[in-house]
Amino acid sequence: MKTAYLFSGQGAQYIGMGKDLFEQESIVKQTFEEASDTLGYDMQELIFTENNRLDQTKYTQPAILTVSIAFWKVLTDKGFQADALAGLSLGEYSALVASGAIDFKTAVSLVAKRGAFMENAAPKGTGKMVAVMKTPIETIEAACQKASEYGIVAPANYNTPQQIVIGGEVAAVNQAVNLLTHAGVKRMMPLNVSGPFHTQLLAPAAKQLAKVLADIEFSPMQVPVISNTTAKIMPQEKIKEILTKQVMSPVHFYESIATFKELGIERFVEIGPGKTLSGFLRKIDKSLSVSRVEDRKTLEETEKRLNEE
Repeated sequence: MKTAYLFSGQGAQYIGMGKDLFEQESIVKQTFEEASDTLGYDMQELIFTENNRLDQTKYTQPAILTVSIAFWKVLTDKGFQADALAGLSLGEYSALVASGAIDFKTAVSLVAKRGAFMENAAPKGTGKMVAVMKTPIETIEAACQKASEYGIVAPANYNTPQQIVIGGEVAAVNQAVNLLTHAGVKRMMPLNVSGPFHTQLLAPAAKQLAKVLADIEFSPMQVPVISNTTAKIMPQEKIKEILTKQVMSPVHFYESIATFKELGIERFVEIGPGKTLSGFLRKIDKSLSVSRVEDRKTLEETEKRLNEE
């Protein structure tokens, strides 16, 4: 059975993520140490002690990447490999590490900068994101278009056919919500996120990121990575261009899953903190085999499942 690894995105972080595997797997500890050496602050302290930094984008992104890559290394050490890869937004960088395109130290340094650029482009409170449930895409897109006279607003995450997230400037998002309410939409949920990511408000961050990416050498990918931005296999020569666009473009998650299925993927493993992507997968297609690696228990369950065939 063909297997894909999916890597967690921002918002999945929590204090103590990965602690039991850190204590039991030396490769997890080594990965944390590599991150600390590269970034100049203690990754173990950031993730395992109570603090308010973990929810700041410039710290969140390298922290999630570190945990995700540590877990991926545990699976790799046990002899497991994926046939294809993807990640939700930030998780795409973990997927590129797993593909062999970029080494971990370069990636963790890169996402620390990406996080800082994103934080500066859209400081907390400047924007808003709202999940819209069980509503036709056309209705959502039309409401955003109409509300655009109030400012920037557009779909930011196509998570599942039943859940689309819209984002942008507060006044414009509020107007889109009003229009959707008048259109009979029953369920909408404001998200507790640090910025209106994957919208045009992030254009300044994309510009800064492009300059940093220009100096990075990407190696040939050994495993295909499905891009969030195109929902297709990422071409080697377009990595920098796609990563630049990705910051301010919508995430096409459920369309990416359709591409995996076209490649013959039937089994998915979510790697990293939380179970957001596993939840999306079950809503997209109940027939898919879904497991995850977040701690000792889920690692053992995933090992068992991967060993079945």
